[in-house]
This record gives sequence, C-alpha cells and structure tokens, in this order.
Amino acid sequence: MKKIEAIIRPSKLRNVQEGLRSIDIPCLTVISASGSGLQKSYTKIYRGTKDSLALQNRIMIICVVSDKNLERCVDIILDCGSNGEVGDGKIFIYNVEDAIRMSTRVRGDNAIH
Repeated sequence: MKKIEAIIRPSKLRNVQEGLRSIDIPCLTVISASGSGLQKSYTKIYRGTKDSLALQNRIMIICVVSDKNLERCVDIILDCGSNGEVGDGKIFIYNVEDAIRMSTRVRGDNAIH
C-alpha cells in the first residue's frame, strides 16, 4: 500500500476529486495548507495597504491506495490538478505497512477498499 500526499491549488480540488471517483478511488482526506515553493511572493492590496505575501494557499489531499492503483491515482492527480505552471504543487508517495478499518477491524488492502 502507498500513501499519497498531493499539494494542489484549491481551484483544482473538485477536478481531482471527480477524477479519483471516476477510477473508483473515492476515499481521501483534504487539509487546508499554506506554503511556499519555487513561485515568487505576490503583492496583495488590502484596505489600501500593500502587503507582500510569501505563502500561497493550497490544499493537501491524502489518500492511501493499493500498489496496483498507485500509478492510476498519480496520473489522475497530475492530469486533473495541474495547469503546467510553476506553483501547481507536489506529490509525495510513502510506503504504508498496514491499514485497519476501525469499525470492522479488517486489515490490509481490504481496509482501504
């Protein structure tokens, strides 16, 4: 099993979620995030005052998938979550030793389906 953490633009969340549902990967966790990467800071005017902001608002999507669904999941996130521009985000992939569905105590791949 693999854990995927994808940091994307908030405007792309719906596209990614619909794409994952279309390949039968409906389970995900979404967290609001702020961060900086290769993109430069931007200036925002609020009540007549200019403010330089170095952190961008982003969304982190977390999902755990079976090894056989890994590439399909990553492809959907790349296709639906990217504009092909600096600041689109990043995807991180981790190994997961085990998963347990708490309500039934089912373990392993069966716990994530």
